[in-house]
Amino acid sequence: MTANRGCVLVTGGAGYIGSHTTLQLADAGYGVVVLDNLCTGHRWAVAPSAEFYEGNAGDAALLKKIFQRHKITKVIHFAAHTIVPESVTDPIKYYHNNTVVSQRLIAACAANGIDRFLFSSSAAVYGLPAAVAVTEASPTTPMNPYGTTKLITEWMLRDTATAMSQFRYLALRYFNVAGARLDGSLGQATADATHLIKVACEAACGHRPGVTIFGGDYETRDGTCVRDYIHVDDLAAAHVAALSYLNDGGESRSLNCGYGYGYTVREIVDTVRRVSGVEFPVSIGNRRPGDPAAVVADNSLLREWLDWHPRHNDIELICRTAYEWERELTNRFTGNVARHQ
Repeated sequence: MTANRGCVLVTGGAGYIGSHTTLQLADAGYGVVVLDNLCTGHRWAVAPSAEFYEGNAGDAALLKKIFQRHKITKVIHFAAHTIVPESVTDPIKYYHNNTVVSQRLIAACAANGIDRFLFSSSAAVYGLPAAVAVTEASPTTPMNPYGTTKLITEWMLRDTATAMSQFRYLALRYFNVAGARLDGSLGQATADATHLIKVACEAACGHRPGVTIFGGDYETRDGTCVRDYIHVDDLAAAHVAALSYLNDGGESRSLNCGYGYGYTVREIVDTVRRVSGVEFPVSIGNRRPGDPAAVVADNSLLREWLDWHPRHNDIELICRTAYEWERELTNRFTGNVARHQ
């Protein structure tokens, strides 16, 4: 494995964001080892240049073997369950996989001298923000087990960094991640996804009967919720920049990952209809409990500390790449269930 910038372990590197990040890490000159149990990830999504291990991110014996065999110097931790409604109905599953496994991974890093750690966190840690533009100083009051598990892991990293002066981390708090690689080679293939753009693209491809908008009477420009959407490759680039930041001695912190402005649900649905040319059905349902009217990221610290400059902050580009990828999945596989095997 060629690695002129060191070797990175990427847990969950066969998943949506992890696979995009792995490709960019390899392009940036890192050696990459992917650890994924493939419960939601896909072996075909792993970068060809990456070493792959099928297993659990909390398996201490396997981690020790990987650390030693590949001389790992850094870890990026993506592996997690991410479906918010499922976290409400099955919280124990989320506390085990997202919190207990993370604790075991952090402990294994500490025991093996791995002192650079990049964590895939979420804007769900903020819960129901009081202001539209959320800063890293906004109160962290998650409203569901998914957000709570992410916040607990941030606390574990914070306390580990306090106890071990050489240990440094970044927690990247994602807002709404969407889109696919511009060359059409990689995108989201998660089964039962709940993210709006993915759902709308599935409707455009005939794999859902339509899209339900949850609430049409919010105090926004068209009555539907406003959210901040970030292209997956811009987010992956933030991870590469984050490793450079840690390599250069950057201090531990949490950073918001978004564009700093948002689109309404209706605007997203209309954009997917436009880029696909499909007028799929859209209905208005009841509001979901806990949905704020509008939330966007204040990304000033991300730009300042990581010198991050987005390249794909165009909602039509995001929706078009997502749709073209969904259509490719349709062509590659037959049947809605078979597509996600």
